[in-house]
Amino acid sequence: MKDNSPGTHFGSYEILRILVPGFYFIFVLYVYAAAFTFSISPFDTWEIGIPTFFIGGLLAGLTLYAKESPKKRKAFQSNQPSQFLLERSRRVKDAPAMDEDEARQLYFYILNHYIPETVHEKIFFFGTMYQVMISIRRTSFGFGIVGLVLLAVDFTVKSHFVLTSVLPVGLVWLIYAMNVRYNKADRKMQENYQDQIFWLSMNTKLVDDLIAQRMHLDRTP
Repeated sequence: MKDNSPGTHFGSYEILRILVPGFYFIFVLYVYAAAFTFSISPFDTWEIGIPTFFIGGLLAGLTLYAKESPKKRKAFQSNQPSQFLLERSRRVKDAPAMDEDEARQLYFYILNHYIPETVHEKIFFFGTMYQVMISIRRTSFGFGIVGLVLLAVDFTVKSHFVLTSVLPVGLVWLIYAMNVRYNKADRKMQENYQDQIFWLSMNTKLVDDLIAQRMHLDRTP
């Protein structure tokens, strides 16, 4: 029987957040090594190269995942549903306003216990796509800069550019440019937040009751 529990979906999306950016990073690294004729022996054999690719991709993905730099972007930080709860708490009678941590904690409680499963799926999906796309964008930019430096060094040695070296660097910059030009990540993240805020605004009685209940629990010895 297929398991459609939120925990299963959450775990699957978290794995994608690790593997896709990680494998992209290690793939571009391998392409650069081949394009600029760096010696990768003994990793150029199938027996060692493939396990190294997968292990390297996993380690790179875990490193990018731990850094969580996409979460520092304005599109991720602004208009969060927890901010709606923070402002709403100031309107609840006889209840002190919550701070940001309390509002965020209450938001996750509402998300896990009250918001419908269909909304959950959308939140997980677009949250994953946001982090994957931003990680790919930043990885592409970093490799793009490194590629330009390598091309400059290659040119000083050979006095000309080699197509097999220029092509991968150009493709990396193209991926970065397309990601910036057709930036759906930030827009979809904001739309995702607005949908959640709309749900909260349509259920203000529930929200106010939970805020009051939380304040009552905080005051209980």
